[in-house]
Amino acid sequence: MKNLSLLILILLTVSCTNKQKQEITMPYSKADFESVIDGKTTHLFTLKNKTGMLVSLTNYGAKIVSIYAPDKNGQYADVLLGFKSIEDYQNYGASHGAVVGPFANRIANATFTIDGETYNLPVNNGEACIHSGPDSWYRKVWDYQENENSVVFSLESADGEFGFPGNKKVQVTYTLTDANELKIDYSVTTDKACHFNLTNHSYFNLRGEGNGDILDHIVTINADKSTPVASSAMIPTGEIVDIRGTDLDFTSPHAIGDRIDNDHPMLQYGIGYDFNYVINKAENKLDFAASAYEPESGRFMEVKTTEPGIQLYTGNHLKGTEIGKAGRPYTKRTGFCLETQHFPNSPNQPNFPSTLLLPGETLNSTTIYKFSVK
Repeated sequence: MKNLSLLILILLTVSCTNKQKQEITMPYSKADFESVIDGKTTHLFTLKNKTGMLVSLTNYGAKIVSIYAPDKNGQYADVLLGFKSIEDYQNYGASHGAVVGPFANRIANATFTIDGETYNLPVNNGEACIHSGPDSWYRKVWDYQENENSVVFSLESADGEFGFPGNKKVQVTYTLTDANELKIDYSVTTDKACHFNLTNHSYFNLRGEGNGDILDHIVTINADKSTPVASSAMIPTGEIVDIRGTDLDFTSPHAIGDRIDNDHPMLQYGIGYDFNYVINKAENKLDFAASAYEPESGRFMEVKTTEPGIQLYTGNHLKGTEIGKAGRPYTKRTGFCLETQHFPNSPNQPNFPSTLLLPGETLNSTTIYKFSVK
């Protein structure tokens, strides 16, 4: 009996040791992310915490490349849509996992006015400018500083670049904590008044990237109100409306697929969800914004932010022309975004929270994506 007990103890010890030694094998190498773009060298960076969670980053666009998070059985999968090389990021959608700026989301007629001077921006979404144009910061090579559990990316953007005024300095810090939190801290200054709206444009699939659609993901958004759009051009009307009880309401948990094809006008305009939600929280307070749960894997993601809004986008325009890290095409609704932000078209809507930053001021913003299981 003693021998049997000893054998069981040894087997349990071996089993636990094997589980602890589980290695994550990424489908790319550092060499795949080493290139020279506009005279600057691109790199791959890896953060790993004590629990085994892994995040990889590149200074091309200050992008998140992968997020490996455990499921309810302790098995890791990459829950972020993205690509296997810098070349792929250049050829495909550069916004995947990227820091978007100077201004994320849409600006109507691709113009805004500050102190009587009109600034013209790139037109790349109907008559609007979206995500600051087709190139913007997500096609720039950022400077970097590696620390023990974080990477700091920094960039200088000249006066007039992409039409935005001011010599701008931006810093973005990614930190992976032992609580399985990926924390993103933004900091911006400018020497001329300019509108800013920074976000990270990551697409998630908590079942694992390339592993089917995201319609079963159960989403909760801490928002009673949203900023409705007037048409398929997706420009906010300027109103802030109560959405409780409608097909846009996620104050109680709903699967993304439950109502996504309903005949609500907003869902018809967006071909699914692609809307800004007004978070129920105090101004500039770091607080709960949204969560997503995938029942098959048990993975649960919570989003906290200091921003006043969050955009739920359900990958309605993914066309299958991009091949992801798992070797599978990203087709419609195979990823979703929860983009923390100020409201779309804020420069032209004075009743929205201001996005204007003045010389001598510093924009500071924080967003946290926390991963666990249920």
